[in-house]
Amino acid sequence: MVKCVKDQLDREVYVNVPAQKIISLVPSQTELLFDLGLEKEVIGVTKFCDEPRELTKTRIKVGGTKNVNLSKILSLRPDLILANKEENLKEDMEKLAEEVPVWVSDVSDLDSAWNMIEQVGRLTGKKKMARTLTDMIRHSFSNLYFRRELKVVYFIWKAPYMVAGGDTFINFMLKKCGFVNLFASFMRYPTVTFEEIRQLNPDLILLSSEPYPFRENHLPEFQQLCPSANVLLVDGKMFSWYGSRLKYAADYFRRLRGAID
Repeated sequence: MVKCVKDQLDREVYVNVPAQKIISLVPSQTELLFDLGLEKEVIGVTKFCDEPRELTKTRIKVGGTKNVNLSKILSLRPDLILANKEENLKEDMEKLAEEVPVWVSDVSDLDSAWNMIEQVGRLTGKKKMARTLTDMIRHSFSNLYFRRELKVVYFIWKAPYMVAGGDTFINFMLKKCGFVNLFASFMRYPTVTFEEIRQLNPDLILLSSEPYPFRENHLPEFQQLCPSANVLLVDGKMFSWYGSRLKYAADYFRRLRGAID
C-alpha cells in the first residue's frame, strides 16, 4: 500500500509500506534495519556500512555516503532509500527522489533518534519491534547521571585536526556522559590548532575510533600537548551512531566514566 509519510525534514514521501526493497545510505541506520529483522529487504548499502559485518558484507555496495553511485542505486529499483541530512549530499538525494522514495532523517539528540527508529519501524512493517527497541534505550538512559562534569575535546580527524562542535549528535552524547564540550560554541566540526587546545586546558582529550581511526600510537602526541589532561581512545560508534547501537551506549558511558573517575 502506497502511503504519504513525512521524513524528519518534514518532506512528504510516498512509500510502498511496508517497504520490500531497501537501500540504506547511513551506517547506523543500516545496523538498525538488520536489528529489526530486515535481512531480506535490505538490498544495498554503502561501503562504510559495516555492522553487522556478516550481513553487510553480502549486500551490494552503492558507493560512499558522500559519493553514492546514483545509476547503480536506480538500477536496483528500490522502493525505499534511507538517507540522512548530515551524512548524504542534498543534491544526490534530490536526484534520487525524482525516481524513487527517499526518506531523510535528521538526528541531533535522543528524542530525534527515537523518532527516527520508530518511523523506520512503521515504514518497514516493524512498528512493534521498533517501539520495543526505543523503550529499551529510553530505560537504559533514564538513570544515567554523573556528579562531576569534565571538560573535554573530542577529536574526529587528523591532518587537519577536527573536533566535534556543539550542534552535533556527538555533542549531545558527550553531555549525556557528563562531559562539557569545550567547542560547544562552534558549529559542526571545526578545524583546530594545538595552541587552541592548550589554552583551553581540557580535563580530557577523547580520540574517536571513527571517522578517523585513532590508535594507541597517537596517544603520546596528544599527551605531550596537554600533560595534565587524560588522553583516551573511545568507541566513536557509541557517540555518533543513532540507530540500534544506542542500546549499548549508556552502559558504555558508565564503564567509561568508571575508568576515568
